[in-house]
Amino acid sequence: DVMAGVTKGVVVGGTGPATGTCATTCTPGANHLRMMLQATDGLPLNFGFTGKGNTALPEGLTEQIAGGAIGLKL
Repeated sequence: DVMAGVTKGVVVGGTGPATGTCATTCTPGANHLRMMLQATDGLPLNFGFTGKGNTALPEGLTEQIAGGAIGLKL
């Protein structure tokens, strides 16, 4: 198998099955990131979630990175 030994990964975002997230590829807030990371724990892939990169206060950005975001999307 050509993919044997290769780590498979997916970069994703959003907050789940909701109409408002159909066109977005970022997850807003550390709490949503935590829930999305927990939801993918049992899957045999490596997931990376992007956080929402626009906020009124810079603390929101650092909170998302500390919460597990691999990057921020504007």
